[in-house]
Amino acid sequence: MKILGVDYGDARTGLSVSDPTGLLAGSPSVISEWNRDKLLEKLVAYIKDNKIETVVLGYPKNMDGSVGPRAEKCAQLAEDIREQTGVPVVLWDERRTTVEAHQILHQAGKKAKQHRKNVDAVAATLILQGYLDAQRLR
Repeated sequence: MKILGVDYGDARTGLSVSDPTGLLAGSPSVISEWNRDKLLEKLVAYIKDNKIETVVLGYPKNMDGSVGPRAEKCAQLAEDIREQTGVPVVLWDERRTTVEAHQILHQAGKKAKQHRKNVDAVAATLILQGYLDAQRLR
């Protein structure tokens, strides 16, 4: 089963795909797109081309657990993906994943200027791996 992790951003959206066994997140990549409709088209094509069976979309709740405007945008994107692909979309709490992604890149020796182009892909991998780990523990 191939599962896609998504870190939705205004300019860049990170992607990560699980291995066929559903144990590991990998193959990080980024879609650079400002236009939401064009991003949706690219995501739908990616899902179909890669035979994705489930999408795990980062859901950026506020630190107090409340839902803000960014989380509402993600929920709408999830609904649009479901409607256009028929693939189930799981909203996954992504609090602190971007902070963790920056820390990982820093520890890997990447300069702060280099983080921008990679941080979304790393965040998508963290989102997906968190989901995969939780599924394994069920």
